[in-house]
Amino acid sequence: MNLQLLTSITNDTLKAATPLILAATGELIAEKSGVFNLGVEGMMLVGAASGFIAAVVTGNIYLALLVSVVAGIIIALIHAVLVITINANQVASGLALSIFGSGVSAFIGAEYVGKTIAPLQPLGIPILKSIPIIGALFNQDILVYTSILLIILVSWFLHKTRLGLILRSIGESPQSANKLGLKVRQIRYLSVMFGGAMAGLAGSYLSLAYTPLWAENMASGKGWIAIALVAFASWKPARILLGAYLFGGISAIQLTLQAIGVNLSPYLLSSFPYIATILVLVIISRDETRLKLQAPASLGEPFRSSGNW
Repeated sequence: MNLQLLTSITNDTLKAATPLILAATGELIAEKSGVFNLGVEGMMLVGAASGFIAAVVTGNIYLALLVSVVAGIIIALIHAVLVITINANQVASGLALSIFGSGVSAFIGAEYVGKTIAPLQPLGIPILKSIPIIGALFNQDILVYTSILLIILVSWFLHKTRLGLILRSIGESPQSANKLGLKVRQIRYLSVMFGGAMAGLAGSYLSLAYTPLWAENMASGKGWIAIALVAFASWKPARILLGAYLFGGISAIQLTLQAIGVNLSPYLLSSFPYIATILVLVIISRDETRLKLQAPASLGEPFRSSGNW
């Protein structure tokens, strides 16, 4: 395997992992507050569609990124109202949100199927980008760099700041946090909105950078992989980065195998990342006790109190 091929695999790994990192990190914050959101796929699709439409209409790709973030927040607010204010079942609401997002994105993006735009351009660092293999890291677009920075900032936020401690305490015991005067519902709303923003941004990466076009259901299950990544990472930000690059690497390798003409069905090769996701879920689910200990104690449970909003 020559250096050029390895560099290509590294580059493809970084690109394939980026939407997973963004979406999974947003879901991590939501889950740390105790809210489980299965609607990541739907939020990603709405972000992808709205961002692409904004890019076509305005011609400004950075404004399109902002539109995607706002769209993700709006969709996430639906889930927040249902599960935080109304105390609806979080699993049912998340599944409904995923289906709703898929339908909305297909509807608003119907007129834009087949259109293309100039993709988000890489911000190459001179000299460093010429280094074989690892040089690919220094020749990426702004969202690849943002995803790495996001992991660092979220890790710092959760473990080094007072607000991060508050967020984690609410996820562990909202009733105790409420008795201490903490605004449980307000923090949960903000956490779910952040998750929506990151899912929308992840979706925009798909339509504005990874494959600069709009196609119905173009997330292709990446939202579900992002949710699985949170459990795979044991709710730790740094492990999300590791898991995302693992899945991204599998995606990159299957693309490379197709490109060099390996004599295997392209459908089988395309299924590799999803097979890996299933295997990981099976492995981590074997130790149910350990999984429960690592997850926020109140995850998926409604908070009922007439106290602090």
